[in-house]
Amino acid sequence: MRIPVIDNGGQWTHREWRVLRDLGVDCTILPNTAAPAELAGIDGVVLSGGALSLEGTDRLGRVGEWIDGVGVPVLGICVGHQFLARHFGGSVARAGAPEFGRVTLTVEAPEHPIFAGIGSPLAVWESHNDQVTTLPPGWRRLARSESCPIQAMEDPTAPRYGVQFHPEVEHTQGGTRLLSNFRDLCHR
Repeated sequence: MRIPVIDNGGQWTHREWRVLRDLGVDCTILPNTAAPAELAGIDGVVLSGGALSLEGTDRLGRVGEWIDGVGVPVLGICVGHQFLARHFGGSVARAGAPEFGRVTLTVEAPEHPIFAGIGSPLAVWESHNDQVTTLPPGWRRLARSESCPIQAMEDPTAPRYGVQFHPEVEHTQGGTRLLSNFRDLCHR
């Protein structure tokens, strides 16, 4: 099982790599400017978080190019989540109430395989000024918080998922399970 983490400058990119590696995944960290050929033979891809604001830019390295051509499950975390939303026609804007630290999340789709065995509500760890404000056409919201209406989403037509929170950090309840669930979705 090979799932690279695409580094978008996140402070916890190494944690995403570490958790996936500990779950038995052959995992590497690739810069978001790497050639698409470096993604050949992968089973899934994680788009890391990052401090970059997407406000005023539609680009995140070559991530859009990869998403359009990779054909494997994609999990976007934080700015990766925001990029997925914008790339597929949703919108991202400055949060009215940015979230940093512990936030209570309500999972609206606990039956969804990405949230299998996790439950709701749960405490998650946040670090964002921007957030998804409108889902891409046809996408479904999976979770929300009091300040952020789209904490998690999925594309029902393809295996693409986004989470605003950080499942890779120890403070997120069920975070390792969520990454394990994503790994399992890459087997299908």
